[in-house]
Amino acid sequence: MKRTIHTGIIGFGVGGNTFHAPIIATTQGYVISKIRARKESEVNLATQRYPHAIITNNSTDIIDDPQIDLVVIATPNHSHHSLAKQALLAGKHVVVDKPFTITTADADDLIQIAKENNRILSVHHNRRYDSDYKTIEKLLNANLLGRLVEFESHYDRFRNYLRPGAWREKDEPGAGILYDLGSHLIDQPLVLFGFPDAITADIRVQREGAKATDNFELILHYQNLKVTLKAGMLVSQPLPRYILLGDKGSFIKYGLDVQEVALKAGLDPHTKNDWGIEPESVWGNLATDINGINFTGKIQSEAGDYRGYYVNVRDAITENKPLDVTPEHARNIIRVIELAIKSNDEKRTIECNGAFI
Repeated sequence: MKRTIHTGIIGFGVGGNTFHAPIIATTQGYVISKIRARKESEVNLATQRYPHAIITNNSTDIIDDPQIDLVVIATPNHSHHSLAKQALLAGKHVVVDKPFTITTADADDLIQIAKENNRILSVHHNRRYDSDYKTIEKLLNANLLGRLVEFESHYDRFRNYLRPGAWREKDEPGAGILYDLGSHLIDQPLVLFGFPDAITADIRVQREGAKATDNFELILHYQNLKVTLKAGMLVSQPLPRYILLGDKGSFIKYGLDVQEVALKAGLDPHTKNDWGIEPESVWGNLATDINGINFTGKIQSEAGDYRGYYVNVRDAITENKPLDVTPEHARNIIRVIELAIKSNDEKRTIECNGAFI
């Protein structure tokens, strides 16, 4: 029988209480043993939802606990490196919420420490388990669009005000949506197409009084393929989530994966029967004419399931199976962000180099 992975979660804000804890708790092989929560509202929520877990306000209570196998770090971005380093040196396996770190130097440091201590280190790029992305993978694997020439991905929101005290809104390293939403957007084309040849970036602060990045457009240049990644906080009308164009067809998809809305409503895979199933109203539109297939219309979305991420981490820890999200890949995402900032600052296209191969 597979052993149980005793897990400690450091940070119980939106990341910890919405995207990590409910998925860990409903994935076979895990038990949430400890949670670090500091705000009264977070302590109350953790106590209510996970009555068998010990709630603490100190990270070292989790890192130094010999019963803890896996430490999940869901804290502000600037603390990822230091907490992950402490946990790895204490002999723990570690999952870091995205973005991995603020700099590639910090990412390289963690990768080396994980190797030296023979520990699993992964980064929570759960959007690979979105229904829309899984649908795109299926289309591309079936070559239904022919030779792909453009891939465009959006992650837009509408919030024309600032959240007082929110660390993501502050003028500090790692804040803003390039590190936040950008990490998700960059992850997917790097999985599909590899490290780009060059990058052109436009990074902006659009909301009045804002200090951190709240809009960006990145163009990743590949041979015969243009990848455009966009996110903004002032998008009040829905734009396509994905636009894929090929020489034999196209695919256009609106709407975000349904798992996030369900999780924010307090639901999880054990309390919602149709977990990760998109309604027909947001299925994508495919037009293809290849290999005798001539079709135009909606296609059913694949089922999404964020548990897939933690199933893979579990199997890597207990059965030595390969990680889906390696720290080297997550480090390359940070490298793209660094190059995007350089491109924006210098107002030019930057040749990409420095990938971790």
